[in-house]
Amino acid sequence: MNKMKKIILTIFILLLIVILSICGLVGNYFYNLAINPFTSKDMIFGEDDDSLDIEADVNWLLKDSNYIDSYLTSSDNLKLHAYEVKNKNETNKWAIVVHGYTSEGKLLSSKAKHLYDMGYNILVPDLRSHGSSEGDYIGMGWDDRFDIINWINYIVKNNPKSEIALHGTSMGSATVLMVSGEKLPSNVKAIVADCGYTSVYDEFSYQLKQLFNLPAFPIMNISDIVTHIRAGYCLNDASALNQVKKSITPILYIHGDKDDFVPYYMMDELYNVTNSEKEKLTIEGGEHANSDLVNPKLYWSTVNNFLEKYIKS
Repeated sequence: MNKMKKIILTIFILLLIVILSICGLVGNYFYNLAINPFTSKDMIFGEDDDSLDIEADVNWLLKDSNYIDSYLTSSDNLKLHAYEVKNKNETNKWAIVVHGYTSEGKLLSSKAKHLYDMGYNILVPDLRSHGSSEGDYIGMGWDDRFDIINWINYIVKNNPKSEIALHGTSMGSATVLMVSGEKLPSNVKAIVADCGYTSVYDEFSYQLKQLFNLPAFPIMNISDIVTHIRAGYCLNDASALNQVKKSITPILYIHGDKDDFVPYYMMDELYNVTNSEKEKLTIEGGEHANSDLVNPKLYWSTVNNFLEKYIKS
């Protein structure tokens, strides 16, 4: 009998080791696919898909804006970079323009120029592990929210009378929405959220179904554990949905109704739980992160009218 118990225990331990090994392999595969900035994202975007680099005309920001390189150190000791542009007309108006997943600040040159032309000083950060900022994992907006707050404080320190708008696209949109739920300086007046996701867990679950036709359980649960171990945050915690419930900052939501990367229905989910003043704009025919190109007149007139309600400088 004792020999049989030992055999059963040995088989159980071996099965447990096999299961844990498989879980580790699966979790690390999806972590590397989604969160590791040093691995290819062709599986996600396709080799020829440049949809997230849609504003790759960097001429204004890099050649014509007279930007300066600004730096700060994050709470976890990363050197973070941003492009800083002072408007030729002296103003207290500032726009922090935040890029998306695997992109970088300079690729938002077009959006930055529109806001500059609307009379804003501009700050365009490179999020951690993107562009010229340090980092060894993609924060998906969650850790980045504290970096953006540090950039807000950087502006306020240098310009105490500043009135600040946050404008984010894709992951940048989720980032500024995650910022909205934190305690912010009164200088932050309004947020524009262009095609942001409800939560990292929801977005990755959606992509898991789209790319692999797999259900969220158990892969997302395993990936959550691996992300917590390797990047220090949990996918379940990284929720723009929970953050906007706490927001007191006015938010304008924008989304293209043909977006198949961050699904269009996520805008309504975010809008419906937002307790601060809010508006939403659907761009008909808009795909992911290109609403400003599909209907630029409607896009920028809506942004301008929204911001003018809250920023007077």
